[in-house]
Amino acid sequence: MVRHFLDLSDAGTDAVAAMIGDAIDRKAARTSWPKGRPDADKPLDGHVLAMIFEKSSTRTRVSFDIAMRQLGGSAFILDSASSQLGRGETVADTARVLSRMADAIMIRTDDHAKIEELARYASVPVINGLTDASHPCQIVADLLTMIEHRKALPGLEIAWLGDGNNVLNSVLEAAGLFQFNVRVATPPGYEPARQWVEHARKGGAQIELTNSAEQAAQGADVIITDTWVSMGQDGEQERKRVMQPYRVDDALMAQAKPDALFLHCLPAHVGDEVTESVFEGPQSVVFDEAENRIHAQKSVLLWCFDKL
Repeated sequence: MVRHFLDLSDAGTDAVAAMIGDAIDRKAARTSWPKGRPDADKPLDGHVLAMIFEKSSTRTRVSFDIAMRQLGGSAFILDSASSQLGRGETVADTARVLSRMADAIMIRTDDHAKIEELARYASVPVINGLTDASHPCQIVADLLTMIEHRKALPGLEIAWLGDGNNVLNSVLEAAGLFQFNVRVATPPGYEPARQWVEHARKGGAQIELTNSAEQAAQGADVIITDTWVSMGQDGEQERKRVMQPYRVDDALMAQAKPDALFLHCLPAHVGDEVTESVFEGPQSVVFDEAENRIHAQKSVLLWCFDKL
């Protein structure tokens, strides 16, 4: 049976924990190595990853490419402008063609239904590099970063400040898998979709929705935010206006625990969702988080190939 990674629940708690453990081990084994040198075991030697980008990308594009190189494989890129997807070829036909030419497919796109259709017709693993609904690969890297900075996941108190977007949806999904708690502070009307909240609660997480950034940040172990205006969203000026009280500044960080971490999946708009003093400050681990996309992606790939 093909292992797709469309959301964290496709793998489940034990598998995501195994991914994090594998990422920690492989990262440690590469200390001071050149970035392009393959891991000693080359577990994906000869394997090829097809990467489809219908949204712009830096971290996802580079991390999956480097991940495949370090695992001994290779990758190639397709986008709408340079492939038949942009000229009307169906997702189903694209899935069947790429399944004959590559060993796995990673896609970064808009509508989550598109990746579900791709997985339905593909005979190789399909990986969610981001959709408007979720961003599971980012959250594997985030969990890895928290653990590296000595945060045990069960019972962890996480504060999310800003927009109830796709990254938050995957944070909530992870909360249900690992039983940590999330306090979500958004402006009215910007809350996360109800099904993600209920799914997390059914998994044993305590999820609190509030309009108060201070209430969410109080006693938090980790504070997470994201850009106020995601790719393709309208109403930029109105979003920026209503999001002002949710900017992560020194006063909000002071509401959290003294050893609290600040995370942001990047790209950041410093001065909007976060101040420079927090972004560049000692509690910020955003660049550890960015680097960990490589190590997380490697373990996601290995799980999809049934090598974890």
